[in-house]
Amino acid sequence: MARVKTISYAGFQKQFCDEEACRKYLFDSRFGGGFVCPKCGCKEYYFLSNRNLYQCKSCRHQQSLTAGTVMHRSHLPLMTWFWAIFLISRDKRGYSAAMLSRELDLPYNTAWFLLHRIREAMSRRDSKYQLSGIVELDDTYFGKPSKGSKRGRGTSKIKVIVAVSKTPGGKPLFMKMQVVPNLKGKTIGNFAKANVCEQSTVQTDAYHSYRKPLSEKYSHEYEVFSPDSEMLKWLHIMIGNAKAFVSGTFHGLGGKHLGRYLAEFSYRFNRRHLPDIFSNLCNAVMASEPLTFAELSR
Repeated sequence: MARVKTISYAGFQKQFCDEEACRKYLFDSRFGGGFVCPKCGCKEYYFLSNRNLYQCKSCRHQQSLTAGTVMHRSHLPLMTWFWAIFLISRDKRGYSAAMLSRELDLPYNTAWFLLHRIREAMSRRDSKYQLSGIVELDDTYFGKPSKGSKRGRGTSKIKVIVAVSKTPGGKPLFMKMQVVPNLKGKTIGNFAKANVCEQSTVQTDAYHSYRKPLSEKYSHEYEVFSPDSEMLKWLHIMIGNAKAFVSGTFHGLGGKHLGRYLAEFSYRFNRRHLPDIFSNLCNAVMASEPLTFAELSR
């Protein structure tokens, strides 16, 4: 694998100095082997500079560089997108909409929408992978409980299932976090089916709702949790770090969009050994489907 080079502020400014430079990077990344019409397969095209569209010479189909990506129909300049991706990739603590608004001189709502589309790309990229081998799995809670609510697994806080795969030596590899409506067996089974390869060894505490769904297609190991043991050690470290990430940068975060913030934390953790995630995040943004404001506001 080729070594990924870290891009500096000066290097970024030099490489992405204007819209044309950003467009060239986007074109080379999406059509590295040359433009191919998605309608007829023709490889010849005209570039309509007044509209920034590529028109097939054969069927005359027109396509923008951002079509089919989370940047689709965005009115923001490509430079703004690239600066946002660069700044987010540089800071492991995460970027709030207020911070991005100040840095790029954007209205707060524009910065907020921009960030959520990038987080959606992170989420969709990691959804393509499944955990395998030895996997620690547990649940946790975010937010404040309602007045008079129960403690523990009966709490009214936002419920999240967390899973971390490990090396044979016990080191963490890849993690998943998902907001769920409840901690019933069916919900846990659906999470495992979507995120954990069959025949993996899944380690949990002795919570009864884990037993049936995890015994069917996995090797399920469980024991009564003790804070003094090594059980679920890495998973609980990751949960603590995720809570610090959310509360430290994104103050007053509600539950509606929590899943995307947790997806951002997981995406960063899963690429912690890369010297630079900028190009990786660019690829995720280009490969992710559009997300409209209406969809985000549901």
